[in-house]
Amino acid sequence: MTTEEQGLFDLPTSDTPPAEPVRATAPLAVRMRPRTLDEVVGQAHLLRPGAPLRRLVEGGAAASVLLYGPPGTGKTTIARLLATADSRYFVALSALSSGVKELRDVISDARRRQDRQNRQTVLFIDEVHRFSKTQQDALLGAVEDRLVLLVAATTENPSFSVVSPLLSRLLVLQLQSLSEDELRDLLRRAVTDQRGLDGSVSLAPEAEDALVRLAAGDARSALTALEASADGVAHTGGTVIDVPAVERAIAEVTVRYDRQGDQHHDIISAFIKSIRGSDPDAALHYLARMLVAGEDPRFVARRLLVHASEDVGLADPTALQAAVAAAQTVQLIGMPEARLALAQATVHLALAPKSNAVIVGIDEAMAEVRAGAVGEVPAHLRYSRYAGAAELNNAVGYRYPHRTSEGVLEQQYPPDALVGKDYYRPTQHGGERTLHERLTKLRRTVRGE
Repeated sequence: MTTEEQGLFDLPTSDTPPAEPVRATAPLAVRMRPRTLDEVVGQAHLLRPGAPLRRLVEGGAAASVLLYGPPGTGKTTIARLLATADSRYFVALSALSSGVKELRDVISDARRRQDRQNRQTVLFIDEVHRFSKTQQDALLGAVEDRLVLLVAATTENPSFSVVSPLLSRLLVLQLQSLSEDELRDLLRRAVTDQRGLDGSVSLAPEAEDALVRLAAGDARSALTALEASADGVAHTGGTVIDVPAVERAIAEVTVRYDRQGDQHHDIISAFIKSIRGSDPDAALHYLARMLVAGEDPRFVARRLLVHASEDVGLADPTALQAAVAAAQTVQLIGMPEARLALAQATVHLALAPKSNAVIVGIDEAMAEVRAGAVGEVPAHLRYSRYAGAAELNNAVGYRYPHRTSEGVLEQQYPPDALVGKDYYRPTQHGGERTLHERLTKLRRTVRGE
């Protein structure tokens, strides 16, 4: 919830008189905010009869909860509905403007209220991920003792943004982006409802499709776009919102993407997995989402560099070269031109034959080294260019491969304990098919098999 929203819609406590009707000049998304659970659009999995969230709103549950989901899915709306729960005292704080002192004051008041009135306090904290570890820790005792029922809201994955001790005390409820049908119901209600546009305009089916697409599951975005389109139509004396009206009102959709949050992790994960899965079209989609949202192109380039060795490897030795070239292009010319090199590398890696033999080999080798499989370097391989090396038999017996016609000969290279151990196991994909055949012959000669 933004600072502006806080000023418009301060949540009432149970002791305050009913809130004044929302003024007619308030944003459409505010005027259409649900007043009862039955008016909530979406989140049926959390609001069905007997579900924990419905029981909490209706005053029949005693669990602290964390509402986790994208913007525009109803977190603040559900918190507002909690203000109507029977016999409970409701307090709302925002992590943007509250500190440890405010938390301690609320907890002290909750303790006095519990002792004197036997009345429980519901504490709503918006954007809880913005609280520091100290601030989150300050809630532990009150939540543990149920001195307060905490209702926290966040748009970020709580596994990354909420400290483990607090997270373990909360029932995590994940809100979902609204479906297309749910957004359509919301838009149609807003067009006809007296609190909304009250039938002053109509919405063409094609325009409704455009608004649903632009909203991308965000109820607030859908209503904001609808209102902007309606204002534009009214300004020209029209009564029908068509596609041109929507396009005039909205120059470009705002891409939902937080470089520090959950969307960042989800989209880069989908990007890499699409490349690994050899789907260049999906990979370009996720690349576009990152670039349009302002992601640092150097970050994307670094992920391509890693992916080139991790998932392509020697199945296509040119993959790493392509990724390096893209990274250098990003450094040399920057955006927007660097998008071309990033796209080229993305397509190259997506279309390349895949092999994880390189990462499997190095990780297996490192794991065994950590477990103690090191052993002594064979004497004939040791360094010998210092006084006294000969007395230690260093390099004695070393055979120089270039003295043979094939450039390879039988000789022990690993420590004794690792003789015959295969770390690199090439696949039959792309260039590794040839490498597999060559490596088989090399091992036979070097090992004397």
